[in-house]
Amino acid sequence: MRSRRRTPTIYALVLVVVIFFIGLPTVVTSFQSAEWTQVLIFAIVIMGLNILVGYSGQISLGHGALMALGAYTTAILVHRYHLDYLATIPIAGLLTGIVGFFLGIPALRLSALYLALATFALAVVTPSLIKRPAEFTGGVQGIELLPPQPPNFASGLFTQVTGAPSMSSDQWLYYLTLALALVLFWLAWNLVRHRPGRALRAIRDGEVAAAAFGVNIAGYKTLAFAVSAFYAGIAGSLYGLTIGFVSPDTFPVSLSFEVLVGAVIGGLASIPGPLLGGIVTFWLPIISNQFVAGQDWIPSQVASVFIKAGPAVSYGALLIVLMIFAPRGLVGLAVTLYGAVQARIRGAGERSTGQMPPDAQTV
Repeated sequence: MRSRRRTPTIYALVLVVVIFFIGLPTVVTSFQSAEWTQVLIFAIVIMGLNILVGYSGQISLGHGALMALGAYTTAILVHRYHLDYLATIPIAGLLTGIVGFFLGIPALRLSALYLALATFALAVVTPSLIKRPAEFTGGVQGIELLPPQPPNFASGLFTQVTGAPSMSSDQWLYYLTLALALVLFWLAWNLVRHRPGRALRAIRDGEVAAAAFGVNIAGYKTLAFAVSAFYAGIAGSLYGLTIGFVSPDTFPVSLSFEVLVGAVIGGLASIPGPLLGGIVTFWLPIISNQFVAGQDWIPSQVASVFIKAGPAVSYGALLIVLMIFAPRGLVGLAVTLYGAVQARIRGAGERSTGQMPPDAQTV
């Protein structure tokens, strides 16, 4: 009954968030729209990682490599084969999903520690592998992508609504990414609410018990890897189109760690958590560097060292604080605070009516 009462509130909150993101490009600059596009891209890849880590209990430190595969798929198809960039996005997702499926097969025999090491090795070796076929991938020089121009219907609609002379490429990519993010978040929401989601949670909580209840352990584990890789491929394709350039240095090993930390900070096994994780993943390094650079009382030597290692220091400090005060991430913290406020309001109402709260032992 309580969850049913909360459902209209949740839907209203989702509607407010969607309206906020739809109207955001109309009040910010084109450059800021490109920044928020990267926030949504990180939210997509973290959503896929959340399905793998948060719901199925498998650890991956190689999602940066899967993003690279998706980005290079789009870059090669557009640059060498002159395929339309919109058609390359699902191709990149499907190809990366297939690779993730085959990666999930040997992962069935690995424990959590060795699985993390194996995926970490994938993230380490991927930049070197990309450099090898230089005539195909561009080698260390990478591949440059021209900014995609918005279609006429989108540009005309944007002009009618906002009164702006035209829609820029950054604004078009923002709305394209937002539309894909809404679809992918909706698919993930449906996945975790139905039988596959229940099976993944059962596997996470105990494989032996899940197998005893007839859950196909191998099938659902490889499914989680495939779905997670599909999300990473879509995000990598959009990432390459947004920044307009892909190279081995675009996808360093640290990217996989940043995505995983963003998933933990946002909140594992939750649908809104990846959005918060995407915001933190993109904005935290920028804000921390700007904050340190603007503090005159910090010695210049210390400030320069912090700026160079700023993202690592910021992620580490925030992760430690959250593990102490909010082990379930920002979403878990918000749910806990909301429950405490509701309990306080409910208790105040019972005291005002002169009724004693029911004894938990006699209910």
